[in-house]
Amino acid sequence: MAGEDQDLLENTVKVKLLTIQNGQKPEKGVIPFSEALEKTKFGKFNYFLIIIAGLVLANVLLETASIGFILPISQCDLKLTNQDKGILSAIGFAGIILSSHLWGFLADTKGRRKVILPTLLMAFVFTVLSSFSHTFWVLVLLRLVNGFFVSGGSATIYAYLGEFHTDRSRARAMMGSSFIFALGAMILPLIAWLIINQSWTLPISFLGITYKPWRFFMIVCGIPGFLCGLFLIFLPESPKFLLSVGKDKEAIDVLKRMYRWNVGDDTEFELNGLIPEKDTTIRKDEATDKQSNIVTAFLKTMWAQTVPLFEKKYCRITVIICTIQFWMYVTTNGMYMWFPHIANSMVEFMKEHPGNRTLICEVVYAKHASIYKEDGTINCQSSLEDNTFMYSLVMEILYATGFAVIGVIINKVGKIPILFVVLVFFASCGIASIHVDNPSISVYLYVLLFLAGVGINVLGAATVELYPTHLRSMAICISLMFGRLGSVVGANIVGLLLAKNCESTFYISTTALILCGFLAFLIPKEQKQKGDEEAGLED
Repeated sequence: MAGEDQDLLENTVKVKLLTIQNGQKPEKGVIPFSEALEKTKFGKFNYFLIIIAGLVLANVLLETASIGFILPISQCDLKLTNQDKGILSAIGFAGIILSSHLWGFLADTKGRRKVILPTLLMAFVFTVLSSFSHTFWVLVLLRLVNGFFVSGGSATIYAYLGEFHTDRSRARAMMGSSFIFALGAMILPLIAWLIINQSWTLPISFLGITYKPWRFFMIVCGIPGFLCGLFLIFLPESPKFLLSVGKDKEAIDVLKRMYRWNVGDDTEFELNGLIPEKDTTIRKDEATDKQSNIVTAFLKTMWAQTVPLFEKKYCRITVIICTIQFWMYVTTNGMYMWFPHIANSMVEFMKEHPGNRTLICEVVYAKHASIYKEDGTINCQSSLEDNTFMYSLVMEILYATGFAVIGVIINKVGKIPILFVVLVFFASCGIASIHVDNPSISVYLYVLLFLAGVGINVLGAATVELYPTHLRSMAICISLMFGRLGSVVGANIVGLLLAKNCESTFYISTTALILCGFLAFLIPKEQKQKGDEEAGLED
């Protein structure tokens, strides 16, 4: 009976869509999806969803960036060289790169919630396992798998959040989740400060390790993802996705549930059918084919959606955007993994030699020599200086402020001028940081270098406007893949060069950022996409 009811409902929707197209009024209670979504109001359900989405995004940061605080403390326990630290810094991003397309495809065929919920829980499982790693390579493998699952939430959460909101409220919802993400970024150094410098230990003889605060810190950074996974049990699948795969009745149930959350009673919420939006409908045979042969469908889909990005019309745009994204991530993610180590070295120098003047790279060389002795032994470090966490907190506060300021002026000034100023100015701060011999000034200039990362969101906003609807998601996905590749490359470049060629790491990244600032002017202005509607209506 349930199947018959579903077929009847789908046939009714098709009839109503035809009557609308012929200028006739539909039956009472059968309305377009966007209108039905508007009727659910904006209330408790939406706020809860925004908080969860923001925490999922913050979880990605906590899981990937936390390793930067762990490396200086764990070097003796795991016998880490600088090259080992570079690998550990990058391995989480490598996992994200390997899986982002897969999760995106599964989210489009199986459902958004069906991807986000289990991947969040599995990521936490491997975070816990990571904290018990007894060797470097075991930790590398577990962090790779952790990154593989962390990607599930980051690759899907924006689509999930956006599909519960109308055009009018979607931007507000996105800004709300970004604010939660910014709070998570500011909390990271505070969590590190509270946990890492504690002195307790717990011997675990059967594993051959001593459980220390840095291991527990890994688990704490994974808890937000675990909690989000649990909270998602109480949230439904995206109604727009359900409608797109022909599950109209389930979509209506979700909309009624949203209305109950927001208003408290659904007796006045009359909804007997949905008229699907043209860009959300897909052919039934296509959906069945995707689910019956997932590997073949995945490869075909990726090929069909990727190739147009590199054809004549979009090739130049794609190459420019991917290049800029790559180098921004080299600095803001790759080099950032070494920020706690370098900042802590500067703080130690200022504490031990008050009033002395020296260059930041001279401090880095001296610190490396003090850690790795000529006889092959390692000078262990059990804690980080308090001011190291303070500098990290200052950076995150400046990040949040930068997002707020750019959000206010971006429509007036324009995306490309802002991107140019951000990249050139903060890259110049990075160059200055290695030439200023006042440690207290150079460390703040070093902090400012990483604010080039605010340009990532500006570039993302520009990217959306340059491609038609049917290519936008793939364009963003491809550019982020190049960005995450930049994270891997950046972390390993620093690991290889820092001990003997510290200045080179700064020159490579800052020069590239300045060139990318000028390269941004080759990005064309927003285009009128003539094929937009046709691409969305072909199905």
